Amino acid sequence: QVQLVESGGGLVQPGGSLRLSCTLRGLTLDRNAIGWFRQAPGKEREGVLCERNSYGSTFYADLAKGRFTISRDGAKNTVYLQMNSLEPEDTGIYYCALRVQRGDECESGDFATWGQGTLVTVSS
Repeated sequence: QVQLVESGGGLVQPGGSLRLSCTLRGLTLDRNAIGWFRQAPGKEREGVLCERNSYGSTFYADLAKGRFTISRDGAKNTVYLQMNSLEPEDTGIYYCALRVQRGDECESGDFATWGQGTLVTVSS
């Protein structure tokens, strides 16, 4: 059974940083691409940044440009979302998902096997 498990969320002050983790179980990361999404309270889910493939090509939503980056550790079968300069508007549940269909951006329909999410709260 394939599972994606997020961790690393928490409470952080504005301007602070967090690193989220997404660990794959039952599947090798090497040949797969991961997307990060988030859902703020009362809003629809939106894409944050999404790997187009497993070779390092990544789409960054405008909200992520210059602040968020993605990295991967094949030995740990884990993808990381590094978030810097966090703002209260970044508060929400962050999800990772497995790309199952080719695409250039963060279309949620191109992803499946969603994790349970991890809550990020940016507040003073």
